Amino acid sequence: MYKPTIGLEVHVELNTASKMFCACRNKAEEKQPNFNVCPICLGHPGTLPVINKEALEKVIKAGLALGGDISWQSYFDRKNYFYPDLPKGYQISQHSAPFCRGGHLMVEEKDVRLREIHLEEDTCKLYHSSDAKSSLVDCNRSGIPLMELVTEPDLKSAKEAKKFAEELQLILRYLDVSDANMEKGQMRIEANVSLSEEEGRLGEKVELKNINSFRAVEKAIEHEIERQRKLLEKGEKILPQTRGWSEAKGATVLQREKETAFDYRYFPEPDLPLLQFGEDYLKKIKLEIPELPQEKRERLAKEYHLGESESGSLVQNEELGNYFEKVISELPSRLRPEELKEMTRLAFNYLTTDLVGLLAALSLEKKTSLTIGPDLLITPENFAELVAMVSKKEISSKTAKDILKEMFETGADPSQIVETKNLAQTGNETEIESIAKKVISENQKAVFDYKAGKKNAFQFLLGQIMAQSRGKANPEIAEKILRKILS
Repeated sequence: MYKPTIGLEVHVELNTASKMFCACRNKAEEKQPNFNVCPICLGHPGTLPVINKEALEKVIKAGLALGGDISWQSYFDRKNYFYPDLPKGYQISQHSAPFCRGGHLMVEEKDVRLREIHLEEDTCKLYHSSDAKSSLVDCNRSGIPLMELVTEPDLKSAKEAKKFAEELQLILRYLDVSDANMEKGQMRIEANVSLSEEEGRLGEKVELKNINSFRAVEKAIEHEIERQRKLLEKGEKILPQTRGWSEAKGATVLQREKETAFDYRYFPEPDLPLLQFGEDYLKKIKLEIPELPQEKRERLAKEYHLGESESGSLVQNEELGNYFEKVISELPSRLRPEELKEMTRLAFNYLTTDLVGLLAALSLEKKTSLTIGPDLLITPENFAELVAMVSKKEISSKTAKDILKEMFETGADPSQIVETKNLAQTGNETEIESIAKKVISENQKAVFDYKAGKKNAFQFLLGQIMAQSRGKANPEIAEKILRKILS
C-alpha cells in the first residue's frame, strides 16, 4: 500500500502600503494595467532597490507567531531565470539565509513543522489570449512583497493539507500581515506530493503549482495521489515534474520538468545590504503579536462555556468574535452564575443565528455585503439589553426578531422601540384567556384535531394566540391557559 507524503509552499502577498523595493503603491488588483509601476519594479538598467521595512517586520512577526527562530543575520539573493513575468530577468528572493527557520503549526492535534519563512518580490501577471497566440503582461503586481512559507513533509492527506492552509490563512489575518484572499491571489498554495511503500521514506516529488482555493488544494492533492498510485501499480516511474490543477478537467496537468536550485544560479544580491536584527528589535515586534486563533478558541470555550464548533465560529470571524465579547461585557452586573450562563448562551444564539441571518438576508435584498463591523448601528450595549429583555421575558422571541431589524435600520435602543410601539410582553391572564377563547371559537377544526390526538393542532392554536396578541402574550402562560380550556 502506497503512503502519501505532502509538503506545502505557501506564497502570501503582504498588505504593506508600498512594494518591496520601491515606493509604488501595493495594489495588485489595480484595474488600469501597468499603472502602479516605476523604473525600479520594471527592472530598468541602473536602478537600485530599497528594502521595505514594513515588509521585513511583517515576515518576522509571522515567524515569531509560528514559533520560528529569527536569523540574527540575513540577506537577499538573486534567483536567475527568465520568464515574461519578470522584467529584470531575475527575482530578488532568499535562498541561503531566510529570515526565519523552523516553527510549527498545530492542525487538529497534528504538529506540522515549518522549514523556513523567507521574503521575495512577486512577479507580473500574464493574460493569455483564447487562441494561445499572444499574451499581455501587467506589471502592477511586480515587486509586491511576497512571503513564502515552506513546511516539512509532515502532511499525510489532502484533508490535512487543506486544514493547514485554512488555519494559516486565519493566523495571517489575525496578525494583519496579509488579507490572504485566495480568490484575489493574495495567498497561493503549492503542494509537493510523493508516494512510497515504506513509512518515513520519500518517493519522487511532484510539485503542484499555484492552487488558488481550499477546495482546489484538497482536490488537486487527492487527484495527484491517485495518479501516482496508478503509475506505481503499473510499474512505471514517477518523474519529477511541475504540474498545475485544471478545475475544468478535474485533474493535474503537466507544465514542465522540475527545475533544481542549480538552475536558478543563486548568489547574494549585490545591490542590497546585509541585515542584522538585535534582541530589542525582535522583542518590540513580538509584543505586537495578538491572541492567536487556537489560543482564542480555547479561551472562549472555557470562559463562556461554548462548544468546540461554537468557539470556532467566533474565531473564524474575528469581528463577530470581538462583537460577542463586547456584548457579554455589557450584560447586567450582579447576575448569578447560572443566569450569566443562560444570557451568554442566549446572546450567542441571537448573534450567530438572528443577527447574522438578518445581515445575510438584507445583503441579498440590497445587493451589497453587510457585515458586523464599525458601520453596524446596533451597539454591543443595545444588543446586550435586547438579550436581557428576552431572558427576563419582557419581550417574546418573535418580538425580539422584529426589534432587532429596527435596531439595525435605526440604531435605536430596544427599550425605546418597545415603549414606542407598545411591544412589551404581557402576563395578564385575563387578557390572554380572552384571546384564547376567541381563537378556539374561530378554529373549531383545529380543536377537534387536537382532541383526536393530533399534537400539531395544539401548536397551531398556540401560534394563533401569539399572532392575535401581536407576540405580546407570555408563551408559557398562554400554553397553560390553552391546555386548561381544552381539557
